[in-house]
Amino acid sequence: MDIPDIIEPPQKRAKTEDAPKTDEVVVSAPEVPAQPQTETEDQLAKELEVGITEFVSADNEGFAGILKKRYTDFLVNEILPNGKVLHLQSKRVPNANKDDDTPAQAQEKPQVEKSEEKPKETETPAEEFRLTDEDKTLLDELFGEQHVLRMVSLHKKALENLKAKPSDLGRLNTIVVNDRDQRIKMHQAIRRIFSSQLESTTDSEGMMVISVAPNRNKKNVQGGGRGGGGGRDRGRVNWDELGGQYLHFTIHKENKDTMEVISFIARTLKMNPKSFQFAGTKDRRGVTVQRACAHRLQAHRLASLNKTLRNAVVGDFEYQPHGLELGDLYGNEFVITLRECDIPGVNPGDRETAVTKAKELANTALKNLHQRGYFNYYGLQRFGTFATRTDTVGVKILQDDYKGACDAILDFSPHVLAAAQAGQAATTNISSEDKARAESIHIFQTTGRVTDALEKMPRKFTAESNIIRHLGRSKNDHLGALQNIPRNLRLMYVHAYQSLVWNLAVGERWRLYGDKVVEGDLVLIHEHRDKDGSASATPAQPTETATVDADGEVIITPSAGDSAYSAEDTFTRARALTADEAASGKYNVFDIVLPLPGFDVLYPPNKMTDWYKEFMASPRGGGLDPYNMRRKWRDVSLSGSYRKVLSRMEGGEGASSVDVRLYEKDDEQFVKTDLEVLNDNGDAKMDDAGASAGDKIAIIFKFQLGSSQYATMALRELMRGKDKTYKPDFGGGR
Repeated sequence: MDIPDIIEPPQKRAKTEDAPKTDEVVVSAPEVPAQPQTETEDQLAKELEVGITEFVSADNEGFAGILKKRYTDFLVNEILPNGKVLHLQSKRVPNANKDDDTPAQAQEKPQVEKSEEKPKETETPAEEFRLTDEDKTLLDELFGEQHVLRMVSLHKKALENLKAKPSDLGRLNTIVVNDRDQRIKMHQAIRRIFSSQLESTTDSEGMMVISVAPNRNKKNVQGGGRGGGGGRDRGRVNWDELGGQYLHFTIHKENKDTMEVISFIARTLKMNPKSFQFAGTKDRRGVTVQRACAHRLQAHRLASLNKTLRNAVVGDFEYQPHGLELGDLYGNEFVITLRECDIPGVNPGDRETAVTKAKELANTALKNLHQRGYFNYYGLQRFGTFATRTDTVGVKILQDDYKGACDAILDFSPHVLAAAQAGQAATTNISSEDKARAESIHIFQTTGRVTDALEKMPRKFTAESNIIRHLGRSKNDHLGALQNIPRNLRLMYVHAYQSLVWNLAVGERWRLYGDKVVEGDLVLIHEHRDKDGSASATPAQPTETATVDADGEVIITPSAGDSAYSAEDTFTRARALTADEAASGKYNVFDIVLPLPGFDVLYPPNKMTDWYKEFMASPRGGGLDPYNMRRKWRDVSLSGSYRKVLSRMEGGEGASSVDVRLYEKDDEQFVKTDLEVLNDNGDAKMDDAGASAGDKIAIIFKFQLGSSQYATMALRELMRGKDKTYKPDFGGGR
């Protein structure tokens, strides 16, 4: 995916407000305690407000614990499409003898390379290309034998006519493909097997078309320019010899946002940030390992930044002919340490018994999570952390109340402004950036001095800065102000409203029917073709052209034609189960989906449809019509989508584990980071000398989740909602 042109999404901002303002549009389910007395009650109240109400395993006893007290307590490693967990292996640069040439040497080489390479291009017989048995079997399954023969023929023609235009060599129409995951698989197979000399596209009818790639014979591409190495690499680089024009690499970062690292790299190398791609952003407060890539960037230039990168390292460099796409991420593995655990019936003073009982309870909870799953709720981070939630902004936008939306985005809590104006050093639970934000908005609202306000506003608050800047020029053009917010950021507001409705719908569906499959329940068509006699089933997957937000959720972006995706994509479809199908036993609760409201979704033809109508029409639902989600401002026309009611952990029970430690000092660490393992020559063992005594209990969970699942929701089910998120004092520290 291309990196969105934003600094930081609203859900990543530091917490500044504990209670919602009374004048906001609140869309909630049960009543919430008016004044929470503890952090746990505070979190539960916030969850209730956004529809996070139910537990799958009602008999789970649960336990209390603190999450992310140290950022090394939250380790996240991407899972690659092949199911392998990504780890940082090396910081060395590949092909150092070729890649570390000075510009002068690089300028001398291409002439020799050109004279050597050109005969190889023109004289290599096309007959030398042979499909491996494995690749032929794969292509036959995807396209059919006759189409594969025609592809090989087209590829041969492309090799024999390197100077011919792709349009002169013809196009090959194959089959109509309506399944997004299947299309991704087919695109990737064509690109890999034919070494990017053939390319595949889909037309408006879903027809998969194969053609000759226009850049199949480009050699010695200039390394400089906007997208790649910049002015420093004036020499010509043979990207094909290196392996491809995309440098893939691993980012290991600690207590940093993904965009912070990417922005620093791009700024230092004088590159366009859009030259970088990654499969999803990762949490700030944690240690995360993810794959990224850059177009036409040499590894030695990127590796040189390891000397100046703070709390981040890049490594595992590899050149490839293609970039990263959404399909290139299977999920994430989490290793989470919960500290100061309070477990019913466990006395830390009796060390052996404490460890045994704590491990039994944690293992039982983890087993229940594997077998029964957990609600696929959108977590609190989806709804922001300021007094006015992001879904409230979304409601106002959908109501065409653009002034109200701008006012909501520029809202701040009076106590934050008071702390900023008083210079209260004691208010360590409020970050300096949040205080500066409040001061900036206050300056604009009371004096109208745009320049002074923007000078005070921290750079990461993109939405606020753009609104202030635009309203300073056009006081009453609130729609224009919203349109000046980067697209992915402004869409998060309306998607947050969808998420809120979906969370509340899940609770209602569970209260009505529990885990029973009933008539009218929705299932995804492409997942169950084996049950209704149609084509084979394949798992759901986002398209390669979709974008995602910072939580890994697919962003539905209406095009000029007001459709769910661009013309070459096909929307995921669902259908309702008949009474016979619901009773057949072929379907279970993990198959059921609920719609996020939009104009292109099916609502369940049972009591749930009435609920969508009644709730969305209510004041708390914004007075909206679930069947009328188109807007004059097409950017916020919601086509809708579907989401599974329940999630299950990936990888089976063997991919999960539990460990229990007794400890005394808060700075004790129980799991090494990838960088620590690498620096210790691959030794992943910790020194247990200081972690076997003390009166505090730590529980360490390891488990795997899909790419758009929330670890916080899995932990909520594990702990029965008794988890407490650590509130940093913004004073640093690990």
